Amino acid sequence: MTASIENIKKMMKSLNMSYSIEYIDELLKTSNEMAYSYEMFIEELLKNEIYLREKKKLNIRLKYASFPEYMTLDKFDLKEQQSLSQRQLNQLKELTWIEQGYNLILLGPPGVGKTHIAVGLGIQAVNYGYKVIFTQMNDLVHLLKTAEILRTSKTKIKRIIDSDLLIIDDLMFMAMDRNEANLFFQLVNKLYDQTSIIITSNKGPEEWGELIGDPAITTAILDRIVHKCELINLSGDSYRIKHRESIFGKY
Repeated sequence: MTASIENIKKMMKSLNMSYSIEYIDELLKTSNEMAYSYEMFIEELLKNEIYLREKKKLNIRLKYASFPEYMTLDKFDLKEQQSLSQRQLNQLKELTWIEQGYNLILLGPPGVGKTHIAVGLGIQAVNYGYKVIFTQMNDLVHLLKTAEILRTSKTKIKRIIDSDLLIIDDLMFMAMDRNEANLFFQLVNKLYDQTSIIITSNKGPEEWGELIGDPAITTAILDRIVHKCELINLSGDSYRIKHRESIFGKY
C-alpha cells in the first residue's frame, strides 16, 4: 500500500505535529537526495519537531516575561562595573541560586547596570526553561490593587505566583500606603520559598521602611526576602551619563 503525502500530513496533524507538516516536503526531498535510512529520516523529523516546539515555548516565555529590552549579559561591560568580578557574574549566570531558592538584591545609584544585570539574568533563566516575570515596582503595586476588579491584573498576578523568578525593578521608586504595603507583603509571602526574586534598588534593605512605611510589615517582608539572599552592591558613575550622546557631535 502506498501512502500519500497528504495522508501523512493528516496523521501528523492528528498527532499535533504541526511544525513537521511544514517541513515534511523539504525533508522528503533531502532524504531522497542523501539516501537517508528510515532511522535517519525519523530522527531528523522528530528532531525538527522538538526544536521548533521548544523555540515556540521560548518565545512564549519571553513574551510573558515582559522585559523592557532584550539585554543579555554578554553585552554587559564589566570594565564599566568594577565592583562585580567576572567570576561572580559567571556564578550568577549558572542560575544555581534559583534552584536553591535564593533571592538577589542589586543595589546602587542610577545608571550602574542594575537593570541590565537583572534583565540579563532573567533572559538566561528563560533560555534555561524557567518562567520569569519582569515588572517595575509601580506597575506591580497597580496590579496588586486591581487584581480583584480587573481580569488582566488577576491573570498577571497568577503568572507572577506561578513563576520561577520575579524581577522587581526600582523598588524605592514610590512610597506605599498601608494597604499597598500589605498587598505587597501578601505577595512576598506567597512567593516565599517557591519563587526567587531579584530586586533592584538605589537604597539598601535597612532604608526600605521609608518606602513601606509600616515597621511591622517592613520587618515581615525583609524577613522573607533576606532569609536566603545575596546582596550585590554596584558602584561607579552612571553609564548613560558617561556615554551620553550629543546632537552637536564631537568637534
